[in-house]
Amino acid sequence: MKKRNFLVAQSGGPTSAINATLAGVVEQAAISGKVGKVYGAKHGIKGVLEDNLIEIGEMLQETHAMLRLIHTPSSALGSCRHKLKSAEDDPATYKAIFDTLARYDIGYFVYIGGNDSMDTVHKLSEYAQEQGIDVAIMGAPKTIDNDLYGMDHSPGFGSAARYIATTFAEIWCDAKVYDYPTVTIVETMGRHVGWLCAASAVARKTGDAPHLIYLPEVPFDDNKFLEDVKEQLAQHPAVVIAISEGIKRANGKYVNEDNGNAKVDAFGHKHMGGACRVLEDLINNNIECKVRCIDFSLMQRCAAHLASPVDLTESRILGAMSLSRALEGVSGEVSVLTRLSDSPYRVEYSTVHATTIANLEKAIPREWINARGNFVTDDLIRYVEPLLGVPFGEEGCAKHLCF
Repeated sequence: MKKRNFLVAQSGGPTSAINATLAGVVEQAAISGKVGKVYGAKHGIKGVLEDNLIEIGEMLQETHAMLRLIHTPSSALGSCRHKLKSAEDDPATYKAIFDTLARYDIGYFVYIGGNDSMDTVHKLSEYAQEQGIDVAIMGAPKTIDNDLYGMDHSPGFGSAARYIATTFAEIWCDAKVYDYPTVTIVETMGRHVGWLCAASAVARKTGDAPHLIYLPEVPFDDNKFLEDVKEQLAQHPAVVIAISEGIKRANGKYVNEDNGNAKVDAFGHKHMGGACRVLEDLINNNIECKVRCIDFSLMQRCAAHLASPVDLTESRILGAMSLSRALEGVSGEVSVLTRLSDSPYRVEYSTVHATTIANLEKAIPREWINARGNFVTDDLIRYVEPLLGVPFGEEGCAKHLCF
């Protein structure tokens, strides 16, 4: 019996672990003995639409190639932000996609991405079923935002969280050097949810920073913010503040919109970034102190030098599971993990229907944020720390000595 070919693609924002997922998928293809050629689509679903497929199976058979891929940051196959319309509204696009799959005799397709990408998995698998097309389409999750429903945490988040916690610990060492009052505002990614920003709290295991944390889950109030800063300056000569890029006021307006930022991306999401500059001006106009702001921007999502070994391992397994299920004839599902315990840290793997994840966002539970809304609880720190892959504050991981 002829072996059918396999296609994999990556979509959405890159991470330090998305290529580990890709490696897991390709490894499973080789181990299974059920797959013919292994193709990768350049730039996600756009590559399928544009017939931009490359054969990657043989490339990854070279000595050490798979290991290099696992430890390569960003999306090795490129990515895209392309929102599929419904098949009813855009039948030509679906025909073009499945014409390409037929031309390459693709029997299995794994799409690696976040909640918007899982919407693509759902739409394509549903279309294939309705049209009687024999292609199994599965999703493999990723996103540094950690906002995917149906799973304990998202591949890519642990590595970004490790970068953030480590860098906050180092910023604290820098901020406390001088004997005059300073405020350092650090902006992390996080449009609607604050998991990344909240991860900065782990840095408190090795220092005093951050002193304040502001998340999109709690409406931001300028006056309360100034009160918080003044209170912290009365206790500390140097104050370090963590903010999510997506913090917004009670009226729903993002703080960064004060800078006139009104652009939107392909999905209609407003462009983020710049909230720290707004808060820098707010402090400068109301408090006598030196203020600096730092925007982590792209640095936090592909910092391979601080990739979490737990993150890389889990990402690899989730990729392998997605293809394994496709080979069993399952379609329209996504591989996920469930936490069994924090200490020792243990998880189990399974799959859920793509609609469990598609177009949904998992926010931080309100009970994991303090009553004032300016910090997180120990429950959140206990949740995040195992994902870093190393005991934080011990030798080799942000163990600092300042007098």
